[in-house]
Amino acid sequence: MAIKSVIRLRMSAHDAHYGGNLVDGARMLQLFGDVATELLIINDGDEGLFKAYDNVEFIAPVYAGDYIEAVGEIVSCGNTSRKMVFEARKVIAPRTDISASACDVLEEPIVVCRASGTCVVPKACQRKNKQ
Repeated sequence: MAIKSVIRLRMSAHDAHYGGNLVDGARMLQLFGDVATELLIINDGDEGLFKAYDNVEFIAPVYAGDYIEAVGEIVSCGNTSRKMVFEARKVIAPRTDISASACDVLEEPIVVCRASGTCVVPKACQRKNKQ
């Protein structure tokens, strides 16, 4: 059975880095890092370390007020390495054209970012059996 993790949160005005309340793409990578940490804790009982991303695609813009769901999955395990894939999706979007507090739940989430990477958990830190 695959180990998966999901984090959902709202992008705030503090996350906006560019004009028009555009959120920096690095914020999605930060979410993926949190997902990876949870996956490693579930799998190994240790936070491990993120070694590298081997692919990152920014697909659609993210704005302050958007709700983002970041998901990840361990797709393969080596002796100490854990290969993971991630996807961030916009699931709720503000509707400032209606009012300052209106929002819509999106019928189809919008994929905003995809990535894959490798994390490492040193043998001495692995406390659980590999899945």
